[in-house]
Amino acid sequence: MSEETGGQGRGWRIILIASLALNLLVAGVIGGWVLRHGIGPHPDHGPHSARLAQLGGPLTHALDAEGRVAIVARLHGEPGAQEARRAALRESFEALLADLRAQPFDPARVTARLDAQRAQVADRFEAGHAALVAHLAAMSDAERAAYADRLEENVRRWRHHPHHR
Repeated sequence: MSEETGGQGRGWRIILIASLALNLLVAGVIGGWVLRHGIGPHPDHGPHSARLAQLGGPLTHALDAEGRVAIVARLHGEPGAQEARRAALRESFEALLADLRAQPFDPARVTARLDAQRAQVADRFEAGHAALVAHLAAMSDAERAAYADRLEENVRRWRHHPHHR
């Protein structure tokens, strides 16, 4: 009887891990689409600036168009760096797919792969944070005060939006 229960427990664990992987896949596809196409019309800021504003929330949305462009330029880094990051992410995703199809399934390997992908995302978040702080440090006192006013207004609108109550 315990053998049967152990097999069922392993089966559920595999189903749960596969479900997590599928959820990450869907989130990745949706996130990729949003990053590529943006949400809503932002003709005065350009597609990269609109995506940056969406990802950074009120902090980056409060920047003016020039500020968003400057941060995007900082985040792109050296020529070819962005393509190298994309290639590494593609390779990692393809390896995850192979790990999910492997027989026998190795949960520790999938966990390590997902941890590495999470670290990649965290690194990009940290780079965005550093770029924003560097940009804010380069502003004049008046520019920073105007930014603070826009940020305060964005947060006020966000709090009063029906979806955030």
